[in-house]
Amino acid sequence: MDGTLRIDRSRLPSHVGLIMDGNGRWARKRNLIRTQGHKEGLNAAKRVVQTASDLGLRYLTLFTFSTENWKRAVEEVGFLMGLIKDFLVSELDFYRANKIRIRHAGDIEGLPEDIAEEIRKVVADTANFDGLTVILAINYGGRDELARAVRKIVRSGMPAETVDEHAISSMLDNPDVGDPDLVIRTAGERRLSNFLLWESAYAEFHFSDTLWPDWTGEDLIAAIADFQNRDRRFGGVKQ
Repeated sequence: MDGTLRIDRSRLPSHVGLIMDGNGRWARKRNLIRTQGHKEGLNAAKRVVQTASDLGLRYLTLFTFSTENWKRAVEEVGFLMGLIKDFLVSELDFYRANKIRIRHAGDIEGLPEDIAEEIRKVVADTANFDGLTVILAINYGGRDELARAVRKIVRSGMPAETVDEHAISSMLDNPDVGDPDLVIRTAGERRLSNFLLWESAYAEFHFSDTLWPDWTGEDLIAAIADFQNRDRRFGGVKQ
């Protein structure tokens, strides 16, 4: 049965955030090295992006590499950077075919220059595509994003008494993108891990026990079906 029959395509979340977790555990269960789990995680990302595009979602933010991931072994970090670079380059035809626009969230200045350059290139190359927008959160942390936003406010000379929620939101990495309606985390973990802290204030959360490399489009559809069963009040009371 077509899984899309379980969801109302007129009530899709506009913006979905995805914390892709479980690559290492997936590899360990199969007596493989961690890097193999990351490779399989990349395949899962492509499957889910394809489904999001087919459904007509507007925005999908993928938590690709966090500001805390630099603490991992040098060899693993190097492999992940190479994997990210290869993905940015090799999938350009996929983006074109599906009219997928790529954007970035995070501190691009803190990345190796070759990675930063590839991000800038793919962002520029896909800027006019009008399909799904995929936001790659690379060297991203919610607290870091807020700290950088505050520094932008200070540099702008904005009077302190005029700084409000709108002012802070306007200085975030993608201020024109609406807050996520739905945040998904895989692999059984139930925490945000510094992902979209400001933007997720009223997001709905969906936690999946499935390890990220095993995810398919059906898992995304199940999460959206769960989202559509929620009663969203945004702090108010429905009459």
